Amino acid sequence: MSLCLLVYNLGQREMRNNLKRAKVGIKNQLGKLTNSPTLRWVFQCFQGIHALTLNGVNQIINLTESRHFILNYLPSSCQKYYLLS
Repeated sequence: MSLCLLVYNLGQREMRNNLKRAKVGIKNQLGKLTNSPTLRWVFQCFQGIHALTLNGVNQIINLTESRHFILNYLPSSCQKYYLLS
């Protein structure tokens, strides 16, 4: 359990630091901009994204502009998961 909390906290801190460095924010549950969102909220924002393989071609379904914006402030390993790099 402690290891899970450590990984969660490190991911949240990296995302928040990237947002603060870029001086941007993402919308919270109330629709207001914040540069310190919780990682739980970001995970909820990413619900509904699906990976699809059709005729041997990998595609990501439902990757909206706002989700793509959030991905820019997550580590590159997360971007690779969504076929962005």
